[in-house]
Amino acid sequence: MTPRFYVDEPLRAGGVLTLSEDAAHHGIRVLRLRDGDDITLFNGRGGEFAARIASVQRLRMLVDVLQHRAIERESPLRVTLVQGVSAGEKMDSTVRKAVELGVAEIQPVLATRSVARPKGERADSRREHWQKVVIAACEQCGRNRIPEVLPLVVLSDYRSRHGTKLLLSLLSELSLSKLKLEGDDFTIAAGPEAGFTPEEETALAAQGFVPVRIGARVLRTETAALAAVAALNALRGDF
Repeated sequence: MTPRFYVDEPLRAGGVLTLSEDAAHHGIRVLRLRDGDDITLFNGRGGEFAARIASVQRLRMLVDVLQHRAIERESPLRVTLVQGVSAGEKMDSTVRKAVELGVAEIQPVLATRSVARPKGERADSRREHWQKVVIAACEQCGRNRIPEVLPLVVLSDYRSRHGTKLLLSLLSELSLSKLKLEGDDFTIAAGPEAGFTPEEETALAAQGFVPVRIGARVLRTETAALAAVAALNALRGDF
């Protein structure tokens, strides 16, 4: 796969653009790209564009946009991940890998046992950070659509949407593989480091979430949701 860059602006074949300083820095300093190298551009609005580096001058990269390719690499499932906020790199890793596995959107929630508890401006900055993690993951894995990180909410304020809703719970005796799965719209709720409280699980069940287990082992927060998404892909998706 040629190096891929997200560009937050309209793209057209035959156009010329200058990559952002951050993208140029990554391309020049990290990827060691030079004049004449082929790259791929996408803006999240469908498909991708073949492109070629016209010139590199310090941290300025001028790019020729060549042609549009109507390529999508989206999962046939629409999966929303409701993730209890975890601390630091664990949350970043969950977001990154969930995008690689094809989730359509991520809803971070503050649960009772969440160690990290960003609020106000800090919550907004964390959301912006996670959205950048999403974009970087799309650049890496080949997706041309950008999943949205929704505004952070307290779990008690969260309201689920339609579709099949799965709650990852150690208290459940029902394994995911035994559940009859229908449709292509799923929501997975996964707790933070110490999981959801019994009261939170009861509240989610009242919204239609079905408690399920993934194996007999206790999975870390950064593993549980990813295992569930991978299992869904194997059972109903594109694995």
